[in-house]
Amino acid sequence: MLKKLKHSKIKAITVLSSLFLAIFISVPIICVVTHTTLSALMTSLASEEIQFAIRLSLETAAISTIMCIAISVPAAYALARYDFFGKSVINTILDAPLALPPLVAGVGLLILFGTTSFGKALADAGLVFVFTPYGIVIAQFFVNVPFMLRILRGTFQSINPRYEHVAETLGCTRAQAFWHVTLPMSKNGFLAGSVITWSKGIGEFGAALMLAGATRMKTETLPISVFLNMSCGELDLAIAAATILIIISLISLFAFERYGGFAQVF
Repeated sequence: MLKKLKHSKIKAITVLSSLFLAIFISVPIICVVTHTTLSALMTSLASEEIQFAIRLSLETAAISTIMCIAISVPAAYALARYDFFGKSVINTILDAPLALPPLVAGVGLLILFGTTSFGKALADAGLVFVFTPYGIVIAQFFVNVPFMLRILRGTFQSINPRYEHVAETLGCTRAQAFWHVTLPMSKNGFLAGSVITWSKGIGEFGAALMLAGATRMKTETLPISVFLNMSCGELDLAIAAATILIIISLISLFAFERYGGFAQVF
């Protein structure tokens, strides 16, 4: 009886803790969405500035996500399947952006592309990343590629290599075994990584601000729009941009959980 009573107390404490956290997280989100009227929100969403921010956010996030996929698939496969000298060091370096403050990452990117001979050579070739939309893409890629990499690495590690070996015994090359066996089996992790990388790309602020700046109708993504309009007292426009970000985040979170992304990241 005493054991059952203790168990019920633990259950009550833990459930109340989760309830408190849910309320604490929900209230600020609700405050943002309900701070303005529906008519004011729709008017702000129809403004040229917010429409530009939406388009730029979607385009840059899509491009950076494609870049993350292109580099993460082979890199994650190598880290999941092969042992080689310096693997642990490489793993640590690739995870560094997860712990690095985005503002610091942005400063590093600004120095790389703005002051070094490498950045100047790219600028001479027509690739200017400082204070341009290209800088937004690079900032999103730098900050978000570790998420895609970790999800895919965990996905590949969860797939038994014997499937590939069987495919090879049936006449497939290693590349064909990967393409026809491993990649289809990693569909859920692939989709989860793409969704979280894309949504975090849309929400990227610190690194993009440092490298691309905050210029209206030029490098104004949705987070930059929130920052600029809050700074200028244009609360309705800021709330409109923030509401779109919240909607995107909730949809992405649902899709991420649907495909089991959290189990593969951590």
